[in-house]
Amino acid sequence: MSPIRRFGTTLLAAAALGLSFTPAATAAPAHHGCTSSVPFTSGSEGYDTFRIPAVVRAANGSLVAFAEGRRDSAGDSGAIQTVSKTSRDGGCTWGPLTVVDSNGDNTAGNPTPVVARDGELVLLTVHNGPVSEAQIMSGTASAQDTRRVFVSSSRDNGRTWTSARDITTETKLPTWRWYATGPGHATLLRHGPHAGRIVVPANHSSAPPAGSTDIGTEAKYYGGHDLYSDDNGRTWHIGFTDDRTDGVIAANETSMTELPTGALYFTSRNQGSAADHRVDGYSFDGGKTLVRPYQVQPGISGTKVEGSVLQTTIPWLLVYSGPADPATRAVMRLRLSSDGGRTWSAGRTLTSNPAGYSDLVQADPATAGLLYETGTAGPYESVVFQRIPLSDVR
Repeated sequence: MSPIRRFGTTLLAAAALGLSFTPAATAAPAHHGCTSSVPFTSGSEGYDTFRIPAVVRAANGSLVAFAEGRRDSAGDSGAIQTVSKTSRDGGCTWGPLTVVDSNGDNTAGNPTPVVARDGELVLLTVHNGPVSEAQIMSGTASAQDTRRVFVSSSRDNGRTWTSARDITTETKLPTWRWYATGPGHATLLRHGPHAGRIVVPANHSSAPPAGSTDIGTEAKYYGGHDLYSDDNGRTWHIGFTDDRTDGVIAANETSMTELPTGALYFTSRNQGSAADHRVDGYSFDGGKTLVRPYQVQPGISGTKVEGSVLQTTIPWLLVYSGPADPATRAVMRLRLSSDGGRTWSAGRTLTSNPAGYSDLVQADPATAGLLYETGTAGPYESVVFQRIPLSDVR
């Protein structure tokens, strides 16, 4: 009998070990047998495009989905707001759109949400002015227009939010230029001495060294880092940093999860020249350091794109989501690991259509959920939510 077929027995064993996902006392109603839904459709609700999905399961059991609402175009800069919708039936139907963070006619995006240990929803976002990524990386953007980091929170499971608070001085080094949290969910640690800590995967670009003829837009100046908070998001610290300029590995958009051992597993888009386009690493001290610098992960290949990783309620089952087409953003596929991310195998293909960014969530103890960009003519036509029974990930 395969490990997946033993799902029911494994889940019971996980519960006995205290490793299973525990629903909140006020759980959301059971789903109505749906398999998928479409919380965000580009060209609707006053937005040209919805992109950059993120999703968490709130303390009351509801699912809260986030995206960038790009008002005027599909471009990465301009009037971009962080928006959300809530589902109380496991992702089958979604409530009205809420604007969570706005920066006027400029950008407030890269939503990276997490549920803190007190049940509060904490959301990191990144702002910039009317400038491009290239301008920011070259150092020609002003201090006001460059990338800045913000945090907001909700005590009513995403219905209302505090005003976003600027935490750039705590979370960004003076030599960093570009900056992005996640995107996708952050993680509340549950095991070991750092239980209760929030860890946020992130990336940045650095300024070239003095005397260099580089201008900073070269891909080799991308690097990875993480943030952590031990007080439910009130104060923040920079954990590890991974910077190298060999041009082979250059960490970019990153997802992470906590393994049952308490180790943290990070998987990152690679902007460098390595043949396979994912790199990964581990932290054994709650995100303060990496055991070793990011290394190429040959078991997950594809075009350069964001992906998501989730430790499921089955202790040995780690799941990654991302496009599998080697040349373009298409073919959304799960990859599976039974050894904590050291090796990966192909899992279920959710669509062969164009597909882009994604985020995984434990929708209920027996079901994962995937919020992802997809369409027929292109990957940014809609943001779809799909329920995936853990017994059907292959």
